[in-house]
Amino acid sequence: MMMTLYAFGPAFGLPDMSPFVTKAELLLKMAKCDYQTNRHGYAKAPKGKLPYLQTDNALIDDSTLIRFYLEQDQKIDFDAALSPSERGIAWAFEKMLEEHLYYISLKDRWANDENFAKGPGMIFKHIPWPIRGLVIRQVRQKMNRKLQIQGIALHKESDIIKLAKKDLDSLADFLADKPYLMGDQPCAADASVYAFMRSALCPLFDSATHQHAISKANLIAYCDRMTKEFYPEAHT
Repeated sequence: MMMTLYAFGPAFGLPDMSPFVTKAELLLKMAKCDYQTNRHGYAKAPKGKLPYLQTDNALIDDSTLIRFYLEQDQKIDFDAALSPSERGIAWAFEKMLEEHLYYISLKDRWANDENFAKGPGMIFKHIPWPIRGLVIRQVRQKMNRKLQIQGIALHKESDIIKLAKKDLDSLADFLADKPYLMGDQPCAADASVYAFMRSALCPLFDSATHQHAISKANLIAYCDRMTKEFYPEAHT
């Protein structure tokens, strides 16, 4: 069965500009699914966001729900090698990255003018220049409100940096010298760990988060191993 993953596409030297798309694609790779990517689905995205996955009999509109679909419908047990307590730990790290560090990354890219111009600002190139500035201001204001509602934008910058460093320290300390997050075999959480660490390590965007990430040799080595295994075309 051919599946279609709706994605933004490679950008900034990353497999996709969205870590959630990278996560979903890596889950498909880990499950050895037959899939193709489509970069023209954003306008029809069921929840107004990517990724989503189209199969012969289902449309799955969230990266974690894609995991659940693969586990339940395709009978893929990403965490087969893990004990119940290890599954809980893996899930906790996954959500730390997706529900906490992610929003710090958003702020680093959308609130910082220089990072915005190099990254998210490129999304708006297709908009006619007479209205482009207005659209950009409106979207950035909307993103800032989102970050304030989530809470991260309410903190002082020095406190945000402390929070980001705590996330990265915790992940690096737990990973230690293991090849994958939980040991000798990849599990579902590795899809998130890889996606968000590739994003944090991206040299295009400078931030305290990035500077701290590149100080973690084991996180760099982890991403190199995962890239070589799952994105060999990018490793050559």
